[in-house]
Amino acid sequence: MTREERVAVDAYRVLYSDPIAVAGAVVLRMPAAPSSPMVNRIIGLGVGAPATETALDEAIAAMGEGLTYYVAVAPAAEPPALTAWLRARGFEPGWGWMAFRRGVEDLPAPETSLRLVEVGPAEAEAFGRVVTTGYGLPAKAAVWTSRAHELGWTCWLALDGDEPAAAGALFVSEGAGYLGFAATLPEHRRKGAQNALLAVRIRRARELGCDVVVTETGELRDDLPGNSYRNILRAGFVEVAVTANWLRQGHG
Repeated sequence: MTREERVAVDAYRVLYSDPIAVAGAVVLRMPAAPSSPMVNRIIGLGVGAPATETALDEAIAAMGEGLTYYVAVAPAAEPPALTAWLRARGFEPGWGWMAFRRGVEDLPAPETSLRLVEVGPAEAEAFGRVVTTGYGLPAKAAVWTSRAHELGWTCWLALDGDEPAAAGALFVSEGAGYLGFAATLPEHRRKGAQNALLAVRIRRARELGCDVVVTETGELRDDLPGNSYRNILRAGFVEVAVTANWLRQGHG
């Protein structure tokens, strides 16, 4: 696994109180959001070493019943039969995630009337609320997102006056920065929030010694939104590869 792949995994793993390491994979469970495969995932299977059917079954058992979740299959995952194993166990192809990378050169000054503030204890609740709302997560999952600034992430809010409008965050490891938690409330879209948040996070990553930043969003599909994808490309990121997500619906 490359450092860019590791930072994307570690950024989220630090947020979970009980990440489960199973046979080379990491099982991330978020019972507070049982219907969201965005936060319930099995990642890393077949990346460090070829997966086996036994390893897959152990990871599935660790996830347990009742949650809707993804098994992420990275482009380099081995063996090729992994997807056939997933299909045989009732998983279906879900919405894959495109990974992007760029250097840490500054973006042009974004045009926005919004004001950016770095998140501390006073802003944590608002940050969590914006992220969970933007991601369509249950309100109780805000406890999870609001702690990000305490767990290695640097987080920002974009404010319209004093009203929280959008959020974004940065996680740094091994000289690579991961940009995550990008969310804008519907009533504040088209105000330049995400361009401004991309710019401040890239600049901070450079200040912290990074030489590359990475991020990801849902792959482009005709029937699914692409606003984040287009914002990322406009910011000078290049597409790297799609991680396929295999979906299992919860039955709890």
